[in-house]
Amino acid sequence: MQVISDFKDYEILDMAHGEKLERWKEYILVRPDPQIIWSEEQTNLWTKAHAVYKRSKTGGGAWQINRNIADSWIVSYGDLKFNLKLMGFKHTGLFPEQAYNWNLIREKIKNAKREVKVLNLFAYTGGATIAALKEGASVVHVDSSRGMIDWAKENVKINNLEDSKVRFLVDDVRKFVKREIRRGNKYDIIIMDPPSFGRGNKNEVWNIEEDLALLIKDCKELLSDNPLLFIINSYTTGLNKVVIENLLRLYLKNYDGSIISEELCLPMTNSNLILPCGITTRFQSNK
Repeated sequence: MQVISDFKDYEILDMAHGEKLERWKEYILVRPDPQIIWSEEQTNLWTKAHAVYKRSKTGGGAWQINRNIADSWIVSYGDLKFNLKLMGFKHTGLFPEQAYNWNLIREKIKNAKREVKVLNLFAYTGGATIAALKEGASVVHVDSSRGMIDWAKENVKINNLEDSKVRFLVDDVRKFVKREIRRGNKYDIIIMDPPSFGRGNKNEVWNIEEDLALLIKDCKELLSDNPLLFIINSYTTGLNKVVIENLLRLYLKNYDGSIISEELCLPMTNSNLILPCGITTRFQSNK
């Protein structure tokens, strides 16, 4: 278990009745979280929230704005910067627990002392992309959403990385990977954050239980002779980390490295409570 406690611009202030009270730099938000099944509040700060995400009984939900809040604002993690916004489905454009992987990616690239090529699939707003670019790697960033690609470009700009080696592609991940295999392209690091379900830009359907194994098998063909990392993040309830470990053991058995799973967690301020935030499983080279 990895508890991410050094994200100065982010903290959980309280957790109760299915919601988390969070501070994102100067703004306080309330968002639902199914892991919070207790009702005891620890602070009276709930009334200070700038915005609350309210679920609808018919599905989805909307933000209730209680105090003035910017349309977008920037948070920092060390020397990394990210542009946040209130999204239509409770998100802000950043998963702070992924700081664990950002640090790992940067360390591997720095220690490689060679040119490193990174493939970031289901790449979202580009947290891992920014981390890799900061260490001088070249990155191919793939997501099926044009809006997420544009947001990732904003993050590249605010980090002054416009001159870095990065390619952005709006594409279905599975189709892109198959084309890359035919092209003979290779990568030293592959990262993926697959959703449980999703649709591509041409209405392609993704189901993690049906499609993940085939995608990993295909991605194996894109690994360089001496890969550094193969990271799979999962927020899918019921998909056990051992299942993903088994997939990596099956398809990456010819590489010299270790397979490691971690539960990523965030701490609550002034409390011994922690919030589980998904699983990260990786192949990591022994070199």
